[in-house]
Amino acid sequence: MTKGEVRIIGGLWKRSKLPLAKVENLRPTPDRVRETLFNWLGQDLRGWHCLDAFAGTGALGFEAASRGAASVVCCESHGLCVEAMQKSQAKLQATHMRIQRGDGLALLRQQAPNSLDLVLLDPPYDFPLYDKALAAAHACIKASGHVYLESGKAWLAEDLLAQGWVLARHLKAGAVHAHLLQRAA
Repeated sequence: MTKGEVRIIGGLWKRSKLPLAKVENLRPTPDRVRETLFNWLGQDLRGWHCLDAFAGTGALGFEAASRGAASVVCCESHGLCVEAMQKSQAKLQATHMRIQRGDGLALLRQQAPNSLDLVLLDPPYDFPLYDKALAAAHACIKASGHVYLESGKAWLAEDLLAQGWVLARHLKAGAVHAHLLQRAA
């Protein structure tokens, strides 16, 4: 595998390679982290509705779609990343995916209440609006749903609880902190 592609870890498209846009500071979620995330969630996402709000490479969204999600929306602001994802979508005939260029936070805020099973939040690490993204995700996630939060720092359980989230799982892999969140009761 070259540096210009990322491999889907599991599901229908296991081992398929997604081309990456040549964009500075683009950092695909590492294989190990994606594998762990989908082990936490379970491999079968049939019927799930998912939103990858800051898609970048689209690796997380394609992983969800590969595992049977009913719908996956990948939103990304960088045009070259959107083009790369659209090529992968066409190659895989991923008709249940929607790739769009735009503001992930704005798209999150537009989602109907309790409409999503999985929200994937992997913005740039210097993203100043994590709290707003978590609040927007809280409004649209189903009671049984999950939010994946990736950042360059570990989020404390107390800070997340103050925003209405329970930290279900956490993993540190290199500079990546992966968090699986659920709504607080």
